[in-house]
Amino acid sequence: MKLLSPLRVGKVDAANRVFMAPCTRLRADLDQTPTPIMAEYYAQRAGAGIIITEGVNPSPLGRGEHNQPAMYTDAHERGWAPVVDAVHRAGGRIFAQLMHVGRITFPELLPGAANPVAPSAVRPDPGFRGYSIRCPRHDRPFPTPDALDSAGVAREIDHFVEATARAIRAGFDGVEIHAAGGYLPMQFLSSATNLRTDSYGGSIENRSKFLMEVIEGAGERVGAERIAVKLSPGFYFNDVHDDDSTALYSHVCQRLSGMGLAFVEVSDYRGRHSEDGIDPISLVRRNYDGIVVANGGFDQDSAEELLQSGAADAVSFGGSFIANPDLPKRFEIGAPLNAPVRSTYYTSPTGHFEVGYTDYPALSATP
Repeated sequence: MKLLSPLRVGKVDAANRVFMAPCTRLRADLDQTPTPIMAEYYAQRAGAGIIITEGVNPSPLGRGEHNQPAMYTDAHERGWAPVVDAVHRAGGRIFAQLMHVGRITFPELLPGAANPVAPSAVRPDPGFRGYSIRCPRHDRPFPTPDALDSAGVAREIDHFVEATARAIRAGFDGVEIHAAGGYLPMQFLSSATNLRTDSYGGSIENRSKFLMEVIEGAGERVGAERIAVKLSPGFYFNDVHDDDSTALYSHVCQRLSGMGLAFVEVSDYRGRHSEDGIDPISLVRRNYDGIVVANGGFDQDSAEELLQSGAADAVSFGGSFIANPDLPKRFEIGAPLNAPVRSTYYTSPTGHFEVGYTDYPALSATP
């Protein structure tokens, strides 16, 4: 079974190709410091070839959720260290996903009730509601963001770079730059959200500049082989879209080729929130010369088929890993899977963080 075969990823020897996808769980403290139960949760899933954490906020202006973890203070860095240590002690490998939400947030989540920031002052469509955000009164329209000036652009790039350095100091095996989901790097990429007339806007090359400078800066600090990127070509979640997604992402992937990155994770949402006619995984594979990790609703059979076809090198699983801490072992022996309980993805009815988080049974605990 190719899913269970090892894979060299940058400096990491992944035991298998069953990666854990980044899944928002919201179990950090309100100051965004990781909690001890997060160490237990990730260590339970150390059998993954590589764990990619939930979105970790690299900047004070990048927060999109209550209880979202962050990586921009010494306390955050110290809080992540025992999480990483627990995963390593259990034999796992773990990357931190750095996620800056840009305009997809509300002032009450930001320092001093600041207005959200973005490449341009383009408000998400008033008919769109913030269904990627879980905070009080989350169903109201988002405010019009402030366009980052040149100093602001440089500042947010620096936040990504510094968060990368902090993650490696905390012990992470690498970081994944979240350039998907309609968040800040994708807002720079998108022709609908980036209306700038400076060197960060206009042409595809200019709109790609923010992401490339983040990657190049992070790579200079910790080594490109520790850097991964997540892309979602043709994805219009959080009200982003492009004049020509194929041209945009072909260019992005060609630029990423030869940079010596760990991998590119690409999400294929199978028609959900995606443009017609776009095959994201094939588009990335055609244009990127490194390791491709496919994501988007796969089960064991479809993932194995994809790997056997050569369309990807690994597959990341979200809901299946939430509910099955020993997912690779279950794949290996053909064991049934626990079903995820969606109502506890981001919270729990009882208010206890462990419910729907660390209480899914492993095979040894299953009757």
